[in-house]
Amino acid sequence: MDYGVGNLHSISKGIERVGAEVEVVSSPSELLDAECIVFPGVGAFGAAMDTLRPVLPRLRKRIMGGIPVLGVCLGMQILFERSEESAGEGVGVLKGDVKRLKDGRIPQMGWNDVTPMDRTLFAGISEGTQFYFANSYVCHPSETVQAAWTEYGERFPSAVRKGAIFGVQFHPEKSGPQGLRLLQNFVKIAEGSE
Repeated sequence: MDYGVGNLHSISKGIERVGAEVEVVSSPSELLDAECIVFPGVGAFGAAMDTLRPVLPRLRKRIMGGIPVLGVCLGMQILFERSEESAGEGVGVLKGDVKRLKDGRIPQMGWNDVTPMDRTLFAGISEGTQFYFANSYVCHPSETVQAAWTEYGERFPSAVRKGAIFGVQFHPEKSGPQGLRLLQNFVKIAEGSE
């Protein structure tokens, strides 16, 4: 979904490289008929939500109905209820808040360890693999959705999963072969849900 702030070129190319057909949509109403949804990273919470707001109740219903979703960085954050970055509600399909990182150099820019707990999205990816991060905010779920952890001034969920809803705080499209493997895993999950 092109909500005017995302890193569309890199994520689109990454998904195409693992064999999926990508259609970038610019109207949020087009999401309501999609086979799966990828919300890209980069940008601001408020600007992304301003674009999605006209279809928010129907989009929530579609996502909660089981359509496969992958949120990347900001795309993961908008899946939660609210963010300290901007006033207003998020998509709200995951319970919890998004808060500014507490410590360390902000934004976090660069490679960091990811410790998977749920191997669905991380199948075939070695323990201790590093992924590329570019973030100032992290998610604080109020339900058990953590799929991976990372340490950067604090311990935070770097991946989440609730049914067919997945989110990653890092950028798989900028994380080399391991990132492409993760995208390939998501594509396989999405294909299996049809």
